[in-house]
Amino acid sequence: MSELVLLAPLSGWSAPLEEVPDPVFSGRMLGDGVAIDPLGETLCAPCAGQIVTLPETRHAVTLRTDQGVDVLMHVGVDTVALGGEGFRAHVTAGQRVLAGEALLSFDLDLLARRAPSLLTPVLVISPGEAHLVQRTVGHAVQLGEVLMQWAVEPGTPASPPSEDGQQMLARTVRVALEQGIHARPAAQMAAGLKGLRAQVHVRFAGRLADARSATALMTLGVRRDAEVHIQARGPDAHDALEALAALLSRHAPSVAARAAPVPAQGLVIPVAPAAGAVLRGVVASRGFAVGPAARLEQRDIDVVEAGSGIARETAELRRAREEVRAGLERSLGAATGAAAEILAAHLALLEDPQLERLALEHIGQGKSAAFAWRAAIGVSIEALRALEDARMAERVDDLIDVQRQVLLALAGESLARGEPLPPGSILIAEELLPSQLVGLEAGTLGGICLAAGGATSHVSILAAAAGIPALVALGPPVRAIAPGTALVLDAETGQLQVDPGEQSLAGARRQLERAAERRERERAAAQRECRMADGTRIEVLANLGSLADAELAVRNGAEGCGLLRTEFLFLDRLEAPTEAEQRAVYQRIAAALGGRPLTIRTLDIGGDKPIPYLPLPAEENPALGLRGIRTSLWREDLLDAQLRAVLAVEPIGQCRLLLPMITDLAEVRAVRARVDEACRRIGRHVPIELGVMVETPACALLADALAGEVDFFSIGTNDLTQYTLAMDRGHPQLAARLDALHPAVLRLIGRTAEAARAAGRRTAVCGGLASDPAAAAVLIGLGVHELSCVPSLIPRLKTSIGQLTLAQCDELARAALALDSAEAVRALCEAAGEIAPEPARGRLSATRDGIAP
Repeated sequence: MSELVLLAPLSGWSAPLEEVPDPVFSGRMLGDGVAIDPLGETLCAPCAGQIVTLPETRHAVTLRTDQGVDVLMHVGVDTVALGGEGFRAHVTAGQRVLAGEALLSFDLDLLARRAPSLLTPVLVISPGEAHLVQRTVGHAVQLGEVLMQWAVEPGTPASPPSEDGQQMLARTVRVALEQGIHARPAAQMAAGLKGLRAQVHVRFAGRLADARSATALMTLGVRRDAEVHIQARGPDAHDALEALAALLSRHAPSVAARAAPVPAQGLVIPVAPAAGAVLRGVVASRGFAVGPAARLEQRDIDVVEAGSGIARETAELRRAREEVRAGLERSLGAATGAAAEILAAHLALLEDPQLERLALEHIGQGKSAAFAWRAAIGVSIEALRALEDARMAERVDDLIDVQRQVLLALAGESLARGEPLPPGSILIAEELLPSQLVGLEAGTLGGICLAAGGATSHVSILAAAAGIPALVALGPPVRAIAPGTALVLDAETGQLQVDPGEQSLAGARRQLERAAERRERERAAAQRECRMADGTRIEVLANLGSLADAELAVRNGAEGCGLLRTEFLFLDRLEAPTEAEQRAVYQRIAAALGGRPLTIRTLDIGGDKPIPYLPLPAEENPALGLRGIRTSLWREDLLDAQLRAVLAVEPIGQCRLLLPMITDLAEVRAVRARVDEACRRIGRHVPIELGVMVETPACALLADALAGEVDFFSIGTNDLTQYTLAMDRGHPQLAARLDALHPAVLRLIGRTAEAARAAGRRTAVCGGLASDPAAAAVLIGLGVHELSCVPSLIPRLKTSIGQLTLAQCDELARAALALDSAEAVRALCEAAGEIAPEPARGRLSATRDGIAP
């Protein structure tokens, strides 16, 4: 017996494994240990030993101690899906390290945005006897502090297949696991063999691994689509092979293929959350809902590789695509907003000539239509996943959706989504495809809870457009919730309460009723123009990023658009939109606004928003390089096309232009000259209003000079705050301190408004601070008379402003400017009774404008 002391591999908060939202870890399928919610960005060795596994994705590392114990450190949950993005290794497999030596680094902010959880399990996973003596949980830990103590007895090394006279069974399996054999499937494979009397090994690339050892399986480095050779010997060898093959190929073994049922462990079903449990996820669409759980299953579609002749398979593919096309066109005819845009995108993918060509090539090689279509779209899926741009990678869902619709048509199955869901249900699923959500009966859903998914996926956009509260990335436990279970979905705080009890349910229902009544009152009142209690006129407009946003904004009482982010036209594609395409989109948005003002910001692209067809030069600090108007003046062809598209929108006078990231008069004059030239080219004689985004201290300090050159100012508080305070808003340790109510920022806003007032110009705020009801009184007091916020907040913001007087706001603003910190300003507002909950407090939006969900 020997003692093993494991030090904290990083600083953070220690937590029991039960809090990790992954049953492989919380259920101790890999081993026992502790989880750490990290504060640092470097993972260090908890003791001396040798690096056993370090996958290409660099999200985890296994260290073998001198006692022969394997210690796995897995940074975050589902981080294998990042494909190595955000991780950097400092060691290699086979290398010996000392306690405290750096193993790998990771981008904590990126993981916080992209991974379901940052909780980092530190586990002892080796074979042999290791007994946990002591561990630190529920406390802050510092790098290098004692985290756990273990008593270790020597284990028996895994033995190769024995020659005991029993027949060896073997089969070859193609691995269909998305990320190959990493920690989770390794644990599932080992668990699936429990209770089976067999020696089982996996052979890959000339190496042999004991299938009961998660460490040994991970060391094989098996990736998706690789072929592995499974061999088993013993009384249950057949069942063992079937269990592993089912998991590796993601198909449940058929009853006919088994001599005896595979143990429940072999299928690794997530553990259902206990009554009263609270699951945490990522907010995809804000709101609150109470209702029964309803499950939507998405079964696999069997695909046969061999075709039945080129002519027959070609005809079958044509038939299936026509069937799907007809269905999409029917749905598109009845859809509006985001649903219409997404259906149109699916129709374009279905008709993509490259996909058709690739599919026909596969059919020409003797493949079936289903196999050919799946393979053709698979090429595009892998290409998008390979891009280091999360926005492009998230479009994979659309390809998968179109792929599935055609495969269903080829199989002769209906595209219907199954039995209707009970009204008010909260849908639970692993993932949800856009077509599945569009196919559900309108008004059926109370909410959506997904185990996977992202906050900016098309399903999330659809849910937000439809006003359906939604949480994503809740983890596997949500899939185990039984249909009919009472749920309370709080998509404001990101929590899902499971079977909370009658008393809590009654309270939640009352809260839901009161919120609905309040929203109806606010929405009705929001249809009137916004005036303060003393009659002062304050305009409340909306920040928009799509036609769907415009439609929602009008329904919520927007008095126009204070900021149209045109980047949505340029992102998620491989070539720039044409002038005609831009003009058509701007015209539709203008029509949706019904004559209300439409402020169109020119393309705001730079190092923080790269696009594949606009390769920017390498920059050490993209935030200070080519971005905003600098990029547009660098690529004048894109700027000119956009200017002509905006100038052609009718009626003349509805649109106004907004220039981002202005720092001097020369930039404004350069764009003004190009506007005049564009007007001459298209024959327009009516000038267009031209404004600038005040996002830099330089722009604010030059406001008096700029006021003679422009028609209005619009203050982008997110960038103005980060540049004023010299704090990167994406920095994990600093972002929480970037509060736009900082007195230095407020003074720049006040200076800008004063210069505008002296020149007879208007001042608006379109940054995140305009979407914070807490800030409305101070901004109005500083001289701002136009606020542009996220559409969903318009009714609430109008209600708040309607309770204020200009005298109150002036007094509050003067007092705020005399303070020395953002905290003091917020405390002042709180004392004045002007602050509701703080939706914009803390991390500023990572998308430049508005509030990140």
